[in-house]
Amino acid sequence: MRSADDLPVEIQQLYQVFDWRNAVAILSTVHSSDFSEILDVLSRFRLRYSDVSQGGGNKSQISKFIDSNLYASGWKEVSFDTKFVVDGTEYPSPTHSVDCFKGKIALEVEWNNKDPFFDRDLNNFRLLYDLRIVDVGVIVTRATSLQTTLTGVGRAATTFGKATTHTEKLYPKIRGGGAGGCPVLVFGIKPEAYVDDR
Repeated sequence: MRSADDLPVEIQQLYQVFDWRNAVAILSTVHSSDFSEILDVLSRFRLRYSDVSQGGGNKSQISKFIDSNLYASGWKEVSFDTKFVVDGTEYPSPTHSVDCFKGKIALEVEWNNKDPFFDRDLNNFRLLYDLRIVDVGVIVTRATSLQTTLTGVGRAATTFGKATTHTEKLYPKIRGGGAGGCPVLVFGIKPEAYVDDR
């Protein structure tokens, strides 16, 4: 059975990989083509000073790079209109939109949001998995070890704080059952992905 140790060396160098409930095995066997697209985009991604030293506005340059490259391969941002029907009565159960969706894979990029966004993503994965819409949830975020690198970037001290999205905040939520039975694969961007392009 494939695991995080079987991922390409470059991916392991650039990302802290957390494989929950055999997500790598499922992706590499059931969704190998779509998983290859994720790995290709992540292998080409570099965290540049020019991208993190300025405000991102609605969407950061990091999210834009990952999203746009996946969209070019047919991935889409998707919202699902879900509801439960009990004895003829409908109960809406809307999900939050998924950043990138294709082939029963839901991928979220959480570069620098408040950490409760992880709860939203994991709950979304849980619901979509229970409804058999998603087989695996993927989250791309910052490895906590990247914080030291970011302190050298002008905005880091005030922008990339402990209460924002990074792996140290995410792993306990996954281990605590936040995604229910949904397999989850996390790519935490490590300092090795940083490029000072000043």
